[in-house]
Amino acid sequence: MQAITDAIFPIPAQTFVGIITVLVMIHAILLTIPILIYFERKISAYIQDRIGPNRVGFDFGLPFLQKLFSFGGKRPFGFWGLGQSAADGLKFLLKEDVTPRGADKWLFSIAPMAAVVPAFIGWAVIPWGGTLTITNPINLFGLDLVAPGNATVAVADINIGFIYLLAIASLGIYGVTLGGWSSNSKFSFLGGMRASANMISYEIPLGLALLATLLLAGSFRASDIITMQASAGWFVLAQPLACIIFFVCVLAECNRAPFDNAEAEQELVGGFHTEYSAMRFALFFLAEYAHMITASAFLILVFFGGYHLPFVPLTAPEATGLLAALVKTFVFFNKVILVVVVMMVIRWTLPRIRYDQVLRLCWQALIPITISLVVLTAIWMKLGWTAWPQTLAMNILALIVITAIAPALFNSTANNRKVPLAGSRFSPLKGYEGTTTPTDPVHLDDDNPQAARA
Repeated sequence: MQAITDAIFPIPAQTFVGIITVLVMIHAILLTIPILIYFERKISAYIQDRIGPNRVGFDFGLPFLQKLFSFGGKRPFGFWGLGQSAADGLKFLLKEDVTPRGADKWLFSIAPMAAVVPAFIGWAVIPWGGTLTITNPINLFGLDLVAPGNATVAVADINIGFIYLLAIASLGIYGVTLGGWSSNSKFSFLGGMRASANMISYEIPLGLALLATLLLAGSFRASDIITMQASAGWFVLAQPLACIIFFVCVLAECNRAPFDNAEAEQELVGGFHTEYSAMRFALFFLAEYAHMITASAFLILVFFGGYHLPFVPLTAPEATGLLAALVKTFVFFNKVILVVVVMMVIRWTLPRIRYDQVLRLCWQALIPITISLVVLTAIWMKLGWTAWPQTLAMNILALIVITAIAPALFNSTANNRKVPLAGSRFSPLKGYEGTTTPTDPVHLDDDNPQAARA
């Protein structure tokens, strides 16, 4: 028995910290997702001049819970509607789970799991809290459980961290495609095909934008990227064009507006999840927000310094104590939430663009621009111009050239010509120039109060 114990213990510091990171971050993300859903409801309400959730507290309208959560005759949480996300979760649990006739039952059930699992394993290489130094062995019952040493506050600190992130991110599309195909619905199938085309297209500029940045870093290890940004400046300063394109690609990969054509309620009812209900639908919902968190963490890691904040010593890579690790994790996670909130504002601000325009934007604009960025970055590296003011000048030069040649390369009106319609006032069909204007004089006068009342 003693020999077995000596063989297992002490656990390496990285293994111990990785296990703690898994347990903490899984629960942190699961608890954050309902809060983000609540934020999205309130943000959309604010943008649309509504109130949003403001009734549901944690009593859910049940008398015995109302007594429990009432203090001095008042419901402390009901005013803000903070129980709305919990009520939605209960609704999903209690609803009937329906499988449509003709659906592939196995794939129909596997698809939501295939969508949610990649979203919850992609962040494994994210160094949330930098490096943690365990100076003394952690002892319990006279047994050294954990060996001293340095450990990255991540599940795994591997050399190919970025390749792992890209590979896992591309797996999420399988759940969407399986859900669309197995539902035996034309709306779901079209949604799945749209999501697949999105992934195939936008993976290219996303990878190229990342490559243009990694050329400056010279490493695929996530912790090295943050260390370099802490010393030489965040990469958003050195590669702002790559940052913007990366963010646009993240929106497309997450199926967020204005790239949410895989759902497109006006065209496809609900897209790939049209036939889903109850918890299987909730898993798709959960996967979308988890994917947003992982993608935002990826963006923060590459372009916004990860856990680093200028002029805050505890967020410097050299700070390796427990307090520093907690502060770094707090900073990193709050940056991620801020990016997710920006995604929400974009969703409720910009209209959905047409599907052919989504693909045209990628193949005619983003891919050529990112290829040019990679080439220019390589030239700048060869010339030794690697300081962020020099690479920023390169981005400005590239933007000027793109702006100059864009009208010749990108004909935005080619597929937007007016189609003649019978009875149209603006583009009438020859021979059918009917009128749709009102004939009553009262309705022709915009300033007539009688017309306003009518």
